[in-house]
Amino acid sequence: MARKFFVSLPVRDLPKSMAFFTALGFEFDPKLTGDHSACMIMSEGASVMLLTESFFGGFTKRELCDTRTQEEALFSFSVASRSDVDAIVAKAVAHGGVSAGPPEDHGFMYDHGFYDLDGHGWNVVWSDPSAT
Repeated sequence: MARKFFVSLPVRDLPKSMAFFTALGFEFDPKLTGDHSACMIMSEGASVMLLTESFFGGFTKRELCDTRTQEEALFSFSVASRSDVDAIVAKAVAHGGVSAGPPEDHGFMYDHGFYDLDGHGWNVVWSDPSAT
């Protein structure tokens, strides 16, 4: 059986977060999207659940991380080309995100990151297929 993988992230404004990620080219599963959560499709087997902070709080006894000042994790996803890396980060910044710094060129791999509207860190990665 192939496993499905879900990451849940708290967001302050669900409609704004959905609009942000839609602008970056992501789609949402309408069957798993409602007033308090939205299922962002990363691939056939991986999704990110965007949950309102109050709804997310019902799943944990711990205090939520303030992602404006603390790093909780770094979420990375691959793209088809180096130019896609730059294009997605540019779109993220144009729609209210913040660049995480300059892009890094490792020869066989190129990456650049951004922080979304809620301060979650995302890294966009391209790897040279001939090097893997």
